[in-house]
Amino acid sequence: MTTNKRPVTPKIILGLVGEIASGKDTVAAYLEKKYHSRTISFSQPLRDILTVINLPQTRKNMAWLGNDLRRRFGQDILAKAITNQVEKATAPIVCLPNIRLPQDITQLKTLPGFWLIHVDTEPEIRYRRLIRRTQNPDDQTKTWAQFLRDAQLPTETKIRKLAKQAGYRLDNNGKVENLKKQIDEMMKGIKSQIQNYK
Repeated sequence: MTTNKRPVTPKIILGLVGEIASGKDTVAAYLEKKYHSRTISFSQPLRDILTVINLPQTRKNMAWLGNDLRRRFGQDILAKAITNQVEKATAPIVCLPNIRLPQDITQLKTLPGFWLIHVDTEPEIRYRRLIRRTQNPDDQTKTWAQFLRDAQLPTETKIRKLAKQAGYRLDNNGKVENLKKQIDEMMKGIKSQIQNYK
């Protein structure tokens, strides 16, 4: 007896790497809206812990907490947790908007359909965007000097090296319409390289 099973559509996993306020969340939001992706954030477990213990979700607190968890439970503890969520996700596209460390992608690179994407934005533009948003409670009052110090946090210093491994680069120095066009071109290119993708 023969069965006419349709080929399984591979899952696309997009890991975004970029410095503070480069526009990773903007990319993730557009992927959700147009491509029905699911966003899974490396920072969400840290935010959840800080909420439970009633501490502010500042960039420093999340960096320190992440470092402490990695020292105690292994450098890949968060990567394993995120990989587990990715494997369970039913969405055809999964976006991971804040990859910062080499161990973040070690597990993910073993999954079929993983792509590392560099979101590239000049520091001055990133700073202007940072102080306009409300993602972290200490962003709006941050000075330029503090912004530059944040760029030296352990979670930020390896980003430039990781970006060199990216299969695609998105230039986010201009208008959002231009960024969206680049995302569309990227998605077209990725889908064309995946057999059976519908």
